[in-house]
Amino acid sequence: MSKNLVVGLTGASGSIYAQTLINVLAGMDWQVELVMSPTGEQILTYETGITRTSFPENVHIHENTNLFSALASGSYRTQGMVVIPCSMNTLGLMATGTGEHLLARAAQVTLKERRPLVVVPREMPYNIIHLENMLRLARAGATIMPASPGFYHHPKGIQDLVNHVVGRVLDQFGIEHTLFERWSGQ
Repeated sequence: MSKNLVVGLTGASGSIYAQTLINVLAGMDWQVELVMSPTGEQILTYETGITRTSFPENVHIHENTNLFSALASGSYRTQGMVVIPCSMNTLGLMATGTGEHLLARAAQVTLKERRPLVVVPREMPYNIIHLENMLRLARAGATIMPASPGFYHHPKGIQDLVNHVVGRVLDQFGIEHTLFERWSGQ
């Protein structure tokens, strides 16, 4: 099986997390199967200046409206999926099993095939509906990883904080990296 990971990019602020993850994976020769919600794509351009034509060659963009994409089927094998950043709207769609768009459908496929699904919510504060949706996804097998960077590695800037979150996401898939210095005790 080739090294490929599905990356969902939604309409929450924090596109820098997705941008960093995609660049790291592409630099490691992973195939990135990218699905962006319309608002996610707009926010990506607004926050980072990146457009769909700016991605490396090994990033395959799947149209969110294309339910005939390979990602809509469990027979298309991947190493899993990460939704980064994850809006509460998309989180709600995933938690209720709604798959009217490819991003939510790909998450449902990932869960039903028992592949790792990592969800990185980037909104706050959470209301009870958000928390219940996260719990529902966690019970279905997803890992919920809010974009909450650590500080024990003494970050010098924003990219260090982003790298910590992205590195912890990569850890969930067993992907080796050197994005931050790991805690080794005192």
